[in-house]
Amino acid sequence: MPGSALLTDVRIADMTTVIFGPYCTQILADMGAEVVKLEPPEGDEFRKVGKPAKTRGMGPCHLTINRGKKSVIWDMKSPGGRAALQQLVARSDVFIHNIRPDAVARLGLTFEDVRKLKPDIVYVHCLGFGSDGPYAGRPAYDDLIQSLSGATKLLSRVDGNEAPRFLPTAFADKVSGLHAVYATLAALRHRDRTGEAVHVEVPMFECVTSFLLEEHFFEATFNPPTGPFCYQRQVEPSRQPLRTLDGWITIAPYVDHRWVKLFEIMGASEELADDRLNSARARHFNNAYMLSRVQARFVERSTEAWLKLLLDADIPAARVNDFSDLQTDPHLEAVGFFRQRTHPSEGDYWETQPPVRFVGIPEIELAPAPAPGQHSDQVIRELESD
Repeated sequence: MPGSALLTDVRIADMTTVIFGPYCTQILADMGAEVVKLEPPEGDEFRKVGKPAKTRGMGPCHLTINRGKKSVIWDMKSPGGRAALQQLVARSDVFIHNIRPDAVARLGLTFEDVRKLKPDIVYVHCLGFGSDGPYAGRPAYDDLIQSLSGATKLLSRVDGNEAPRFLPTAFADKVSGLHAVYATLAALRHRDRTGEAVHVEVPMFECVTSFLLEEHFFEATFNPPTGPFCYQRQVEPSRQPLRTLDGWITIAPYVDHRWVKLFEIMGASEELADDRLNSARARHFNNAYMLSRVQARFVERSTEAWLKLLLDADIPAARVNDFSDLQTDPHLEAVGFFRQRTHPSEGDYWETQPPVRFVGIPEIELAPAPAPGQHSDQVIRELESD
């Protein structure tokens, strides 16, 4: 599996678990960083998610999120285990963890503790909440952060069902993990310029709230507000995929001349004489009615027929895929997005390639996800020979 040889001189001591931190370090490993994942004796809990092919603790999600990493299991209660961790940190560029602050202090892994071992360390703490607020130190999970950030009320704004609902993906974990990636890279840049250690906090609540309010602060941005929260186009109930004769399609004619063109290719230009559709202003304020008229026509043709008509008319459109359709999507097939690999213990499996290309940068082969503690002895030998 090709990663990019951008960070091959960076070593990361990784004590994160589940998704938030491991998603960050997966991306850094994809860019060539050496990630040494220190796991608890029973292994990261995320290893157990999903049915494995052969081996307990080698579940499908682990194969994705921990590819390209080394796994070590050292007994932190023993002098030897603590010494190995200290040696690893002292020879690493980054120390990243998601341990709660009270436990960090007990383990002797605070920023000040770690800086004594490595004076120019990049110390990345993946938190639920920033250390200055009243929620500091609380446990945090994706569901809790979706609830606190307002994410669970988004669907209610669309369909009128007042019951809050989770977005059905590990949205808060992965958004926060992406924030941790750029924060780590920026801190490495600062260290390289100054030789100074950098202490980074990446709090989930703040990351996800910032992400959501980027557009959904909307007219409440002003004081006093000029209107409501939420970018109204995105919570408009009628803004949904359209049913076709044999499936579903999404269209995006988001400039007015494309709406006019759409009615032309539907053979329905006469509908634009209606007072509700006879000007750009009328179409804007009667968008739900306009979409109902589009839907009435779209059930007359197949998805493929509409795609051809729309793309020929330069009206953005796409079929509605399910996950099971993705491996046969012609674009993803052409770019080699899915590749079959053979894991040394688990057999054949599918892996997605890193989505970002660094053109002209040498590629490297990413190691398959490790067994628990697979590299414990190897890493100690490497540290002793450094």
